[in-house]
Amino acid sequence: MNLWLTAAVALLPALAAAGWVAAVADIENRFVAVELGTTLAVFMLMLLSVGYDQPSFIDLGLTVVLLSFPGALAYAHFLERWL
Repeated sequence: MNLWLTAAVALLPALAAAGWVAAVADIENRFVAVELGTTLAVFMLMLLSVGYDQPSFIDLGLTVVLLSFPGALAYAHFLERWL
């Protein structure tokens, strides 16, 4: 196990905490937790890409980044109805 994979594993508790908040918190905190989880997932994919020397993980991470912003905007648009 190299340094990159260790860094990716070190992000797992933060990702688990964001998942727990997204499951049990109120609606505003759920939105923030989902955004934090997306950011952590992309960082983990980048670290795994370097750790395993697989450039396809970078493509997956960039795809997640490009889809998360419009998804967050759509979620916030529908979220404002209940706030």
